[in-house]
Amino acid sequence: MCAKKGFLHLIVRAEHFELLSGADALTTYEFNTRVAKHHFCRHCGIHSFYVPRSDPDKIDVNVRCLDGVDPAALRITPFDGRHWEESMARHVPWR
Repeated sequence: MCAKKGFLHLIVRAEHFELLSGADALTTYEFNTRVAKHHFCRHCGIHSFYVPRSDPDKIDVNVRCLDGVDPAALRITPFDGRHWEESMARHVPWR
């Protein structure tokens, strides 16, 4: 699913995340361990952001949902969403 969705991940610390509007339009999906919290627009279904199970003190934002941000202008680091755990183990976050 992650390979087909087109989610462009921008992972930020939870304390640096602020949802400015639209909270009333969100619905949340949890499964398995219920640690990950996936937030979707209840009207159009876009997966806007979530709390990752592998890093629950962070928020993973879908860059494609940010107004005024051109994804083509960003430095993108390839990530294998089909093998999430292995990819997270190899991933070196930049600061």
